Amino acid sequence: MKKYLLSLLLTSLSALAQIGVNTTAPTATLDVNGTTRIRTTAVNVKLPAAKDSVLVVDNNGNVRRTTSKAVVTSHLKSFVKGGFSNTGNVTIPLASNVAPAPFGFEEFDENNEYNPTTFTFTATNAGVYSVSSQIKASAALSVTTNFGIAILKNGVVVARSGFANLSLLNIDVSPPIRSVDTLVKLVPTDTITFQIYGDLINAGITGARADSFFWIAQQQ
Repeated sequence: MKKYLLSLLLTSLSALAQIGVNTTAPTATLDVNGTTRIRTTAVNVKLPAAKDSVLVVDNNGNVRRTTSKAVVTSHLKSFVKGGFSNTGNVTIPLASNVAPAPFGFEEFDENNEYNPTTFTFTATNAGVYSVSSQIKASAALSVTTNFGIAILKNGVVVARSGFANLSLLNIDVSPPIRSVDTLVKLVPTDTITFQIYGDLINAGITGARADSFFWIAQQQ
């Protein structure tokens, strides 16, 4: 009887115990302080399980179960493209000769980093990004000595392109297109915005998405 009671007691204790390998203070049912080797594994014949049962290690060394999709998407690079919500002619008031480019339409945004309400891209991944924008002046744009588009990082202009908008005998002689592109290095929470500027009260721009647009692409 004593033998059976002792066996039952040991079984109960082992069910509640934590086992430590190379540690005297285990924090999990099996806590291995060091490298782990599995000499052989069975071939997975249930292919759907591969996308739903991937084992990963967190920052604390704990083994967790996640999906293969979560692993892949956590390393997706940033790709965003968009334009104006209004595809007709757009009139933009230029208070103090500048205004945010109101790119309120997203064609795609792979990591959901662009806010079409605030017209702001907020980086979630550190890296080098290629940034580009183009606008096309409409026939309503007045003659001006300076009109263009700029790229801002954290509110500071890092690239711009602009020149005079001129006409001769009521015929426009200046190209209507203004375009700018650059490379920027970003860390998480850095922002990218676009700005229209000119010596005008209002800027007339074509909203057609083939003429006025922006894109941001993470290079590395």
